[in-house]
Amino acid sequence: MNKYDYLIVGAGLYGAVFAREACKRGKKILVIDKRPHTAGNIYTQNIDNIIVHKYGAHIFHTDNKRVWDYVNNFAEFNNFINSPVANYKGELYALPFNMHTFNKIWGVITPQEAEAKIKSQVKAAGIINPPKNLEEQAISLVGLDIYNKLIKGYTQKQWGRECKDLPAEIIKRIPVRFIFNNNYFNSRYQGVPVKGYADLVNKILDNKNIEIKLNLNYLEHKGELNNLAEKIIYTGQIDEFYDYKFGALEYRSLRFEHENLNINNFQGCAVMNYTDSETPYTRIIEHKWFNFGKGFDGEILDKTIISREYSLKWQKGGEAYYPVNDAKNNNLYNLYKNLAEQNKNIIFGGRLGEYKYYDMDAVINAALERAELEFN
Repeated sequence: MNKYDYLIVGAGLYGAVFAREACKRGKKILVIDKRPHTAGNIYTQNIDNIIVHKYGAHIFHTDNKRVWDYVNNFAEFNNFINSPVANYKGELYALPFNMHTFNKIWGVITPQEAEAKIKSQVKAAGIINPPKNLEEQAISLVGLDIYNKLIKGYTQKQWGRECKDLPAEIIKRIPVRFIFNNNYFNSRYQGVPVKGYADLVNKILDNKNIEIKLNLNYLEHKGELNNLAEKIIYTGQIDEFYDYKFGALEYRSLRFEHENLNINNFQGCAVMNYTDSETPYTRIIEHKWFNFGKGFDGEILDKTIISREYSLKWQKGGEAYYPVNDAKNNNLYNLYKNLAEQNKNIIFGGRLGEYKYYDMDAVINAALERAELEFN
């Protein structure tokens, strides 16, 4: 007899939500994670009363009311609006690209002037639809000037390759607006948990039928762990699970430098992107501004913590953050997906399990839908 109905590998959002939904159906769950904490890459830590996003900035946003209602069962969200700033060699520009950006870079006043400027630069660049790569897609959206100052260097640092060697789909996530609106997301619901994401995930996992074991690497104890449960939910790398049988998928990794500062205000915003190619990091995060300068206890802070974020080439054994969803890697992933579908006792989910760039709301929705499929 198995001790658990489900072994869930990974205590991030996908694993936590599925565990909670399984408990509603009377299932007994074991959740494990190789890290010393829950919440995966959205983990936040209380350091000197500042809620620090340990693995990069995470702003929750969604148009899905079911998902929004779901997370609000477990956490209070503030009304933080993501309005990052682009820093190009000391010149500061509004993101996402909007009339504030166009006015500063070209001096245009009206949307018609901005659109005309972009069209003239697209024509001069000789872009023919459909764009063949990220470089052509970006120029077709915002013209040459903005591409060269605010996209090219940042993107090449982020992905570790020339923009012309990246798929056009990557840049389609970036909004372009001909209005004076610095809200990066168009989503109806947006915010950050007042007590942090670790608190949110821990409350999702807070159930008598869920047992949690941290600092436990599934792949190092696969034999004994497989015997504990009837089915496995796996949220790690699908290629690593199969010991890279068809070869390694490509990912991008990240490195962070955290710094405590005895000053009230370092950069005046939560996220500042460094878009030139010479600056080695992609962005600096000032964590206190995700909560409007307030600490975990709600008090106004007179100190700050910043994090410099560096994008790195992923190597086996390192942390994989972003899948590189070009045609070559997607074809390779499909080999693993077809192999996984032959085993009905293992479900792969989440960004690494499905080799898919998921926003947080999409991860939650996918876990809810998978649970419905599993139990209905």
